[in-house]
Amino acid sequence: MKKGFITNRLHVGKKPQAVPVERKIETVEGKRFLWIDLQNPDRSDIEKLAETYRLNALNIEDCMTKSELPKLDSYQDHFFVILHFPSLLRQPGISRNSQLSIFIGKDFLITVHQGDLKPLVDLVNICKNDLDAHRKERILGKSVEYLLHEIIDILVDELLHISRKVIANLDDLEDEVFDEKISVARSIALLRREINVMRRIANPLKKFVLEITKNIKKFSEEDDLSLYFDDVIDHIDKVIETLEESRETMEIYKDTDFMLSTEKTNKVLAALTIIFTFAIPGTVIGTFYGMNINLPGGLNDQVSFLGPYTVLILIILASTIPVALMFIYFKKLGWIGR
Repeated sequence: MKKGFITNRLHVGKKPQAVPVERKIETVEGKRFLWIDLQNPDRSDIEKLAETYRLNALNIEDCMTKSELPKLDSYQDHFFVILHFPSLLRQPGISRNSQLSIFIGKDFLITVHQGDLKPLVDLVNICKNDLDAHRKERILGKSVEYLLHEIIDILVDELLHISRKVIANLDDLEDEVFDEKISVARSIALLRREINVMRRIANPLKKFVLEITKNIKKFSEEDDLSLYFDDVIDHIDKVIETLEESRETMEIYKDTDFMLSTEKTNKVLAALTIIFTFAIPGTVIGTFYGMNINLPGGLNDQVSFLGPYTVLILIILASTIPVALMFIYFKKLGWIGR
């Protein structure tokens, strides 16, 4: 069995580490259909299936393109759909979408992906290795349309689970936003990017699941199958609603962090300005007496009515009295203190 490699940055700032992803072709026999799952396939793998099931060559190209936009193409005996879901190979705080290509006919289902959709990989293992006999019988004992629903349903449930994690991250971020000792600008930016990536996944997903529901009626022999897909759409709506609320909350956090950072900067600048202002009298007096000219109280002036340090005392008083007056005035204006 051949192996490919998908790069995954496990820690931000470190060199990417290669995570091996196996090239697999799994064939699962259902009661009235055949499920073929291709993980990280070569072009030749898909082309062989295209000859067998008379698949469109353009759809084969779309399968091999890892960044194709979501789409649905309908034909007489089958239809082809591309959906996007969050990948399990992700940087901390960063979502990355993964493409799932599906061919579905009356008696076959072909799924093509890169092996990074963990719920789908687990489902294949369950059906292939008898890990859960009851669930396997429930999935494979019905129709190919029900299997398609099961695949989309578990992936949407994972999307819903990730959206709930976003809410948990928002709750943690709320405390950090109001902690002046912690810088949260980077955390806010990363979480905003993750929310936007998930929104770009969830919004088209609802549209194409609705399209799948319409097209599945061509092959479906079960009258109540639309109810199953309605439940999936309901979960997608919850994801979209959660992401929209998270997006609004993130905007509030961003504005709050900006205001608190601006206020903190203003406080620092105000403190430095006051310190500089207090230093002005001493600086001016020191500048005059640093000149090489005769001044009252200079080296040639015999002022000693306060003792040998009369000049020093007078200079200190001349420097501190203006500072004291400024302090009282600033205090009265409310510039100092609360």
